[in-house]
Amino acid sequence: MEDTATLHRLEDTGYRHVYEFHVRFGDIDSQMHVNNVKFLGYLEDARLAMFHADPVRAGLEPVRGMVVSRHEIDYKVPLSGVIHPIRVETWVTELRAASFKLAYEVRDADNLYATATSTLVAFDVESARLRRYTPQERAYIARFLKPADA
Repeated sequence: MEDTATLHRLEDTGYRHVYEFHVRFGDIDSQMHVNNVKFLGYLEDARLAMFHADPVRAGLEPVRGMVVSRHEIDYKVPLSGVIHPIRVETWVTELRAASFKLAYEVRDADNLYATATSTLVAFDVESARLRRYTPQERAYIARFLKPADA
């Protein structure tokens, strides 16, 4: 089956990263809506696009060595087997030397299905220790920082 995910930035909210996808049949549970665990997978797919796939496509170095230290999600309305694309809009709400916070909206044109937040920390895989983000990583992450007046 062809991958129908597309990646783009919204013009009217330049700081938000947008990841579009289609709900798969296997995402639907016995209650006939998307299982809550699948939502975390959607958030992960959006983060991977935002910090790995998109930079690589642009000829930039991806942000490597991040781990999630916290997730929080609020479900707004059930997401069922819709045939139109769903999107995860993601942006940075706080950027520190060794961590940052993301906010997400899982939505389509008519519905907000869930909101979520994650805290990600910089991690050195070789030494298995926390680290600070490099200036290049901070600059890339800062592209998605929500302006104070937005």
